[in-house]
Amino acid sequence: MCRNIKTLYNFDPPATEEEIMAASLQFVRKLSGYNKPSAANEEAFHRGVEEVAAAARNLLNSLVTNAESRNREEEAERAKARNEKRFGSF
Repeated sequence: MCRNIKTLYNFDPPATEEEIMAASLQFVRKLSGYNKPSAANEEAFHRGVEEVAAAARNLLNSLVTNAESRNREEEAERAKARNEKRFGSF
């Protein structure tokens, strides 16, 4: 599950709200062991996602760096090349 959580910091353009929420959802899924919570746990699950997203937003807004921002397309190409080397092409 958590393999889907991508680095969100220091990209141009910055991480979107949707990316932050997706990473938060994956994190809460991993912690809870639920892909979809039961009705009894649904409120706590969604509250957990919101709280993790808020913490992630605060973290991303607080971090500072002197490094140049990374380009999303270049990083995606590098990841694709790594995956092809590791798994072969399909």
